[in-house]
Amino acid sequence: MEFLTIFLSSLITLIAPAGFVVDRVAQDTIRKQFKSVEQLEVRIDNAPSYQIVQGKADRVRIAGRGLFLAEDIRLDTLELETDPIQLDARRLQRGKTRLEKPLRAGVRLVITQADMNRALRSPTVLKRLTSLGFSAVGKRDTNRRAQQYTVLNPRIVLLANQRLQMQAELQETGDPATLKILAESGIEVIAGRQLRLVNPLVRLDDEAVPEQVVRSIAQGISEQSDLRQLEKTGTTARILQLQLTPKQINVAAFVEISPKQPR
Repeated sequence: MEFLTIFLSSLITLIAPAGFVVDRVAQDTIRKQFKSVEQLEVRIDNAPSYQIVQGKADRVRIAGRGLFLAEDIRLDTLELETDPIQLDARRLQRGKTRLEKPLRAGVRLVITQADMNRALRSPTVLKRLTSLGFSAVGKRDTNRRAQQYTVLNPRIVLLANQRLQMQAELQETGDPATLKILAESGIEVIAGRQLRLVNPLVRLDDEAVPEQVVRSIAQGISEQSDLRQLEKTGTTARILQLQLTPKQINVAAFVEISPKQPR
């Protein structure tokens, strides 16, 4: 979701006078937000067309496939459609951009199981995953402890009934032994803003982790996924739909960016 807020903020540059020539200019601007793009279509709707010079657009629509945020981090599908966008015309005359009213957009994302497993091989994602694990169980000095461990062979399997399974091995620095981890859980969205693990199960070397520990992990993940944390940056986000299938995850969301963020 952090990526979406940054991405949406960049859209206001499309409505500046320098970007009003044709949709192709907007498309090139969007492409620069990604490392590479397989397919991308961008359309800016205006009636009358000259109002974009005044910092207004009726709607921006984006449809992309195979969008790489980094070399190993790929979004299968991104579809985005905004409400009318309006910038502060006086600031535009001075070469600055600032929203005059909130920027609202509906977003649809598709992430495949194959792309998730490719991302898990990325050092950046592995490091974040390890830190998240220690943070979720309430360990102090999370970053230091995470550096003492290496996550090996992580793999996600999407199951039926809104469930997923994650397998990995954990190795402590200086110790050749590895600890096999298998975690499985259902996922649901609470009030559009927070994830909740449903009937989570965790096994270490084929032994069940105590229920109180699993509950602590589940609570930690739920707290860290709370989208209300974005509100301090002037962004409101809500998950409208989260659907897991054996091949991919489909997400529909609403995002609003406050006009208090000058650009």
